[in-house]
Amino acid sequence: MSSLRMLLRTLAVAGLSAALIAPSAPVRAEPSVADLTARIERSSAELERIVESYNKLNEEIKTNQASAAELHARIGPLEAQAARSRAEVGRIAATAYKTGGLRTAEAVLDPAGGSLVDRLGTLDRLTRQRQQQIDGYTADQRALLDEKGRLDATLVRQGAQSRAMARTKKRIEQDLANLYDLRRAAYGRATEAPAATPARSAPAAAAPAVSGSAGTAVRYAYGAIGRPYVWGAEGPGGYDCSGLTLAAWRAAGKSLPHNAAMQWDATSRVSRSALRPGDLVFYSGLGHVALYVGGGQVIDAPSAGRNVLKRDMNMMSIAGYGRVG
Repeated sequence: MSSLRMLLRTLAVAGLSAALIAPSAPVRAEPSVADLTARIERSSAELERIVESYNKLNEEIKTNQASAAELHARIGPLEAQAARSRAEVGRIAATAYKTGGLRTAEAVLDPAGGSLVDRLGTLDRLTRQRQQQIDGYTADQRALLDEKGRLDATLVRQGAQSRAMARTKKRIEQDLANLYDLRRAAYGRATEAPAATPARSAPAAAAPAVSGSAGTAVRYAYGAIGRPYVWGAEGPGGYDCSGLTLAAWRAAGKSLPHNAAMQWDATSRVSRSALRPGDLVFYSGLGHVALYVGGGQVIDAPSAGRNVLKRDMNMMSIAGYGRVG
């Protein structure tokens, strides 16, 4: 066989081997930064919705804890009143026994003898004071049972909410890990670089002159610029969206719940034309809230991996505006 023919055969075999070894599917290009950014925006919006759901559960738990504490405080005196009333009934029974009125006392204390009012109506040997004492015992017992029933229901709700919070927290942590992976692929790091200037120095000095409590809230928000987004946080080290607006107005002596939808309910509606610095701007679905600082600008905690910043208020669809009373 000639050397030329051997060379051709060698090349043919090598080509066939390469064809067999090469993957049949086409090579997929790596996603571009633009593609990754779009995915990050979608993931961030979904994550913020879940975070605000978590914040709402946390607010409801705090409310239930306060209710439970109040009920516990009320049950103590009620139990003491019931104990005193039981002692009074015992004294009445002893007196009736000593005076020969045992049968009458038994009629009062026996629930099978009809309603309390009917039984009291048939008694002619007990005084009005004794009747009032027995009435008081019955009322105290009923009130105590009602309070304990409400407390039990509150504690059941609180337990269910705590379990829901644990599940939501686990999902948030997993979603955060995925989001940070996307940010590393797109930008080379999971989070934005921290602010070059400490909070409440240079940014706070740039705040516009606004009087009153609204001015205090606006200055606080300017001071938070550059601080990282931290889900569930309300400062000073980091914030989520409703945590920032809460903290800004807390500095001004006003209380807001840590949830965008609840802040919507806690504020009065204003029109866009009437918007003033310090008002809250709510976005579609009430899943995001920002603080208006004037000039068509808001300050907000955007999303995981980013820092608090000032930007155009029209960065997403606006649901409405709220004024803190």
